[in-house]
Amino acid sequence: MLTKTKNMKFIKNKVALCSVLIALFGFNLSAQEVEQEQDSVVKPVVPKFNPNQRIDGVVAVVGDHVILDSDIDKIYREMGASGVDFSNFNRCQILGRLMEEKFYAHHAVQDSVVVSDAEIQSVVDNNIDYLQKHIGSMDKILEYYRKKNEEDFRAELFEITKNNKLSQGMQEKIISEVEITPEEVRTFFNSIPKDSLPVFGVELEVAQIIIEPVIPQEEKQKVINKLNEFRDDVINNGASFFSKAVLYSEDPGSKSSGGFYKMNRKTPFIKEFKDVAFSLQEGEISKPFETEFGYHIILLEKIRGQELELRHILLMPKVTEAAMREAREKAVRIREKIVSGEISFADAARAESDEKETRANGGLLMNPQTQDSRFELTRMDPVLYSQISSLKEGEVSQPLIDQTPTGLKRYKLITISNRHDEHVADYSQDYIKIKEMALQEKQIRAIKKWFDEKLPDTYISIDSVYRDCKFENNWLQK
Repeated sequence: MLTKTKNMKFIKNKVALCSVLIALFGFNLSAQEVEQEQDSVVKPVVPKFNPNQRIDGVVAVVGDHVILDSDIDKIYREMGASGVDFSNFNRCQILGRLMEEKFYAHHAVQDSVVVSDAEIQSVVDNNIDYLQKHIGSMDKILEYYRKKNEEDFRAELFEITKNNKLSQGMQEKIISEVEITPEEVRTFFNSIPKDSLPVFGVELEVAQIIIEPVIPQEEKQKVINKLNEFRDDVINNGASFFSKAVLYSEDPGSKSSGGFYKMNRKTPFIKEFKDVAFSLQEGEISKPFETEFGYHIILLEKIRGQELELRHILLMPKVTEAAMREAREKAVRIREKIVSGEISFADAARAESDEKETRANGGLLMNPQTQDSRFELTRMDPVLYSQISSLKEGEVSQPLIDQTPTGLKRYKLITISNRHDEHVADYSQDYIKIKEMALQEKQIRAIKKWFDEKLPDTYISIDSVYRDCKFENNWLQK
């Protein structure tokens, strides 16, 4: 939620919507949680942390999961490496968050929440890549995390990632059917004291026109031929599709995992990709096909009910310098027509823009965080902010080089179509944001209700050293 609030105590955020992120032995609390701790008057007496001490005693058991004192130490080490101030956290807090994650992971298994090994391995590989970039060689990583060999380190990271995924999956399952009605939104808004209404900062509505370079047919054919070579090599020579994806795919989201994706009919993939994926049989490799991202081939590995596990390779045709020059010249001509008043920016977007997602709305961008057309100025994406910061309302930028997440270059014109000054939340004007706030509160209540129902039937044990901690959850049913 991109909001600035005066006072949000009316939201009783007793249970976090998402489990604490414990990846790479890291620890992350939301700003709201940190603020709550800083505002707390009563500080619990907690065990002191000695960074030179390593204790492998069991400090808690949640269902089938064991938590060691050294697990807490690992989190402290990662916090230290990340420059986090220890004074904001204590061992009780960290243990409580670890117990929450184990609690959700335990019940995820009981409730048949499935996380594939391939999905977990993909995250592990990405995390290893991240560590190598920021720490260095594998030997340095093993020394930092006090592991004897890479195999042990990967195995432990796999288990941590698995529990994290199960925890997230359980919470997503709990809230998956939670919906909010307009009347509930109104009731939620009316329940907020007038002096506690959120204040929304300056917001801008931004529109753009995208001009993509025309790629010559011979460049497209080169890519198609290459994908056909990959396909034939796998089918006829037994080559590894995984290896080819790692080596050649230009999809940054799946390259390191061998092109792996898991999807169902509701997964937000583009239609052309889903149509091909769901037309395949297990073990079949598609012929090359085109989407807005480039050209693909898909290997369908498994069909699990309504869900597919697949791998794909993406190749993008090369954009020539001549094509880029032509695209820029076209953008210049469009801008001249808009500035002269010959056509409005919105009409030009509908007629000329190559971005189908925004074209019908006159180029208006949608905020991916709030799902409406407003962007809060102070929390805008840095790249977008740099592009509009010098523009006045209604002014049209010069052609800017834009790059898609997949690396495709193109030109765009951008304008500020509307400005909304800072204001106290208004029901009709800010309905989408208020609806999201109301939905989050309802999801929190759903998780809290589920948690309270499951807790009495779950085996919980806490070491005597930590029994005086003031946990957020009533683990000992006192």
